[in-house]
Amino acid sequence: MALRFRPPKQSQRVMPVKPTKGHFFFAHKEFERVPWWKRKNMRILYVYIVILILTNTANGFDGSMMNGLQTLSYWQEYFDHPHGSLLGLFNASMSLGSLIGLFIVPYMIDAFGRRLGCFVGCLIMLLAVGLQSGATGFGMFIAARLLIGFGDCIVLGSAPLLIAEIAHPQDRAVLVTLSGASYHSGAFIASWVTLGTLKIESDWSWRLPSLLQAICTIVIVSGIWLMPESPRWLMSKGRHDEAMQVLVKYHGEGDPNDEFVHLEYAEIKAAINLDQEINQTGWVDFLRTKGNRKRIGLITALGLFSQWSGNGLISYYLKYVMDRVGITKASTQLGINAGIKSEALVMNFLLAFFIDRLGRRPIYMVSTVGTFLVFNAWTIVSARYDIAPNNALGYIFVVLTVLYGFFYDIKSGLMATYTTEILPYGLRAKGFTWLNFCVTAALFFNQYINAIALDAIAWKYYIAYCVFLAMEVWVIYCFLIETRYTPMEEIAKYFDGNDAVDLGEMAVADMKEQARDLGGKAAVVHVEVRE
Repeated sequence: MALRFRPPKQSQRVMPVKPTKGHFFFAHKEFERVPWWKRKNMRILYVYIVILILTNTANGFDGSMMNGLQTLSYWQEYFDHPHGSLLGLFNASMSLGSLIGLFIVPYMIDAFGRRLGCFVGCLIMLLAVGLQSGATGFGMFIAARLLIGFGDCIVLGSAPLLIAEIAHPQDRAVLVTLSGASYHSGAFIASWVTLGTLKIESDWSWRLPSLLQAICTIVIVSGIWLMPESPRWLMSKGRHDEAMQVLVKYHGEGDPNDEFVHLEYAEIKAAINLDQEINQTGWVDFLRTKGNRKRIGLITALGLFSQWSGNGLISYYLKYVMDRVGITKASTQLGINAGIKSEALVMNFLLAFFIDRLGRRPIYMVSTVGTFLVFNAWTIVSARYDIAPNNALGYIFVVLTVLYGFFYDIKSGLMATYTTEILPYGLRAKGFTWLNFCVTAALFFNQYINAIALDAIAWKYYIAYCVFLAMEVWVIYCFLIETRYTPMEEIAKYFDGNDAVDLGEMAVADMKEQARDLGGKAAVVHVEVRE
C-alpha cells in the first residue's frame, strides 16, 4: 500500500475539539467508542497492559521502601546510622545507576523492540534485588542499588512506549496515565510493608521488604513474551503484515475488514514513512525545527519539575524532616508515610480516568499552583517551629504535608502521557529517554544534595524550592500546549503549525485512492490473524 506524500497544508493552529459523548476522534472522523470489556481480544490486551503498568509499581515500591527503611532501627544499626553525604549516597545510588543505563535505552528498544527492553531490564532488576536483600555491608548494598537503577531505567524507557503504542486510541491517554500513576501503587504497598516489618526484631525487618520488591518484576518477566509487539515498531522495521495482524486482532476483534483498523494502519504507516523520508531520528533533530525545540523544551521542564517541586524532601527524607518538627516516634512516622501513599494512590488512579475530560493544561495548572502555595506555607511552619517548638505546629506540618501530596499527585501520572503523545515516532524513544534523564538527574541531585543541605541549613533550604515552584507556575501557564482528544499521529499540528503534515487527511486520501484503484470497492487489506 504505497503512500503518496503531498506538501503540507497551510493552516492555522487548531485547538482540540471535544467529541460527541461516547465517541472519539480519529483521522478527522468521529468513531463510536467500543466496549472493550465485551471484546475478548481487547480484554486480553488490557490484561497485558496492566502487567506492563506493574513496571512503575515496582519503581514506586523501591522509592517508598528506601524512605521506610531509614525509620527501621535494624537498618540504621546495620549500616551505622548513615547521615549527610553518606545517606545521600544510599538514596542516590539507584539514580546514578539509571543515568548510566540511559545511554543504551533508546538504541536498544528502537533496534530490538519494546518487549526485549522490558525483559532485559527486569532480569537485571531481579539480580539486583537478590544482592540488595542479601547485602552484607555498605559496598554490596550500594552496588545492588546501582544495578537496580540500571535495570529500572531500561524497563521504564520501554514499558510506557509499548503501552502507548499497543493501546486502542480511545483509551490510550487513560492507560498511559495509569502507568505513570502506578508509581503510587508501589509506594502504597511498600509504605504498609515497612510499617508491618517494624515489628520484626531482626535484620529481616529491612531484608524482607527488599525481597518483596521482586514480585512485580517476576510477573512482568512471566508475561512479556505473551504480549504483542508495538505495531509502530514493526512497521518501522518493514514488518507491515505483522503490524496489521496486531491491529486487526486487538483493535478490530479479528475482523480484517474493520474500517477503523485500516484507517489506523494507514495513519501509522504514513507517520512512519514520513519520519523515514525526512530522516528526523537523531538527537540533533530536536534542535532543527521550531516544533521539535518546543517539544524538547517542554519535556525537559516537565522532567525537572517532577523532582524539583519539593517532593524529594517528602519522598526520601520525610523522617529527617519530621524529626525537625518534633515527630520522632517510628510508628507515627511510618503511619504518616503510609497515609500519604494511600492518598496518592487514590488521587492518581481516580484522575487517570478523567485525563481527557479535564485536559492537560488545567491539571498541570491546578497541581503546580497548589504545590506552590502549600509548600510556602510548609516552609513558614517549619521556620516558626525552629524559633518556638510546639505540638500544634507539628500537627499543622503533617496536615500541610498531606495537602502538598494531594496537589502534587494531581499531575504525577500525566508526565508519561504527555511526553509519549507529543513526540513523533522517529524521536519518541530518544525523547522519552531524555525525559527519564532529566527526571533521574534531578532525582540524583535531590537524593544526594538534599541530605547535605538539610544538615547544613535545615528549613532555610526549603526556600530554594519555593522559588523554583514560582518559576514552574510561569512556565506551565505560558508554554504548555493542550493535546486532549487528539490521536498520537495528529498532535504534530499543535507544535509544527504550518509545517505539519496532516496525517489523518493523508490516511483518508490514501484509502480513497485505493478504493478507486479497486473499482470503487472498499480498500481492505486481508491478513491472516494468528491466534
